[in-house]
Amino acid sequence: MSDEYNSSEQVTLYRQNKDIALRNEIVLKNMGLVKTVAMSMRNMYIKFGDVDDIVNEGVIALMNAIEEYDHEKGAKFETFASLKIKGAIIDYIRKQDWIPRNIRKFAKALDKANSMLYNLYGRVPTTAELAQHLGMDENKLIKNMADCSCTITLSFEELLYEDNINEPSAKDTATDRNLLREEMIKVVTEAISSLKENERRVITLYYYKNMKYSDIAKALGVTEGRICQIHTKAVLSLKARLEPYFKSN
Repeated sequence: MSDEYNSSEQVTLYRQNKDIALRNEIVLKNMGLVKTVAMSMRNMYIKFGDVDDIVNEGVIALMNAIEEYDHEKGAKFETFASLKIKGAIIDYIRKQDWIPRNIRKFAKALDKANSMLYNLYGRVPTTAELAQHLGMDENKLIKNMADCSCTITLSFEELLYEDNINEPSAKDTATDRNLLREEMIKVVTEAISSLKENERRVITLYYYKNMKYSDIAKALGVTEGRICQIHTKAVLSLKARLEPYFKSN
């Protein structure tokens, strides 16, 4: 049997007998999962929060996942738990209100402007077009885009999380859900492929290699601020392309 199957089996057994020792064993066996999710999201909190606090939130979410898991819905426990952990971390980061109000306000205006211009032009707007729409100098926009990177990323993560966590309807079969997941992967892959080369490289290193902004900057030979700006523009482009798809499903 695989580790994944054993974890699901152990959780199902715990749900039947409520053996606290078994629950604690499941938590210990899945601590690696908690840390992996926490580290994959570290760029959103590393400048403001403590990793241990984030991991603690993840452990609480893991314990809740153990109590809520239902193997009859077809998902492996690790898949179910990772979504719960990610959602808890997103909620925690949002509630901490670490980001200065002016940056949050700008991020919201930037996101709105990007979506509006994308719908207007039928394509991703340029930095110059965004600057003109927002009534600001392009260089200042670029600096502000770097400053609000974690806020824009958090908004994008929320979009992805909400799409993944939606409960399937009673009539959906495991095959239906797998087909929907395959379709979503295809849509996301196509959206990433449409990015400019530098944006695509940053997104790949960020999401697929789980690298910190500082490490990406060293790998690409640019400043961390430049990576933040590229990442913000890339995420805005992805969000504009993907939001209609996610909202329609």
